[in-house]
Amino acid sequence: METNLFSPVALPYAQDALAPAISAQTIAFHYGKHLQAYINNLNAALPGSGFEGKSIEEIVISAEGGIFNNAGQVLNHTLYFTQFKPAGAESAPEGALAEAIKRDFGSFEAFKAEFQKKGAGLFGSGWVWLAADKEGRLQITQETNAGNPLRRGLKPLLTFDVWEHAYYLDYQNRRPDHLASLWQIVDWSVVAARYEAE
Repeated sequence: METNLFSPVALPYAQDALAPAISAQTIAFHYGKHLQAYINNLNAALPGSGFEGKSIEEIVISAEGGIFNNAGQVLNHTLYFTQFKPAGAESAPEGALAEAIKRDFGSFEAFKAEFQKKGAGLFGSGWVWLAADKEGRLQITQETNAGNPLRRGLKPLLTFDVWEHAYYLDYQNRRPDHLASLWQIVDWSVVAARYEAE
């Protein structure tokens, strides 16, 4: 069976475009080295695994062990790196996503506060996610290590990476400061498109 090899998603911005929220040095290590290592490990593990030719989402939903860990990190980082836009004025969601956030969290500010709190409070390494259920209701999930809301039957919309490699060069151990800075670079049109996609 032909093996479907994965490759890094192209960044939709220059490596220095997210500074100061995320420095060019962090992008070089995080995207250039960490993500590439997960891809290399996943591609090496696929032959004979039964997951040849499967989409990354299919692998994440049903794999276990090393294949899941690497596939999860490939998908998580792909969603992470493609949800940002060059640094500028902080924006806010519009349309159906904005209405859902207000409905399910009370306000955009209340959502941001809860999202940051859950990201800062996640023990160890992992991800904090905004995800939607099949009815379009939103929830915030804390996922350890390579976890993804797909494993809970949810659609992943927005994520902040709380592995130390995502922020240590720029913020050292100040995870809450890193999380607060990311709102400046979220591309809400991307997040909204994920929410509205079938």
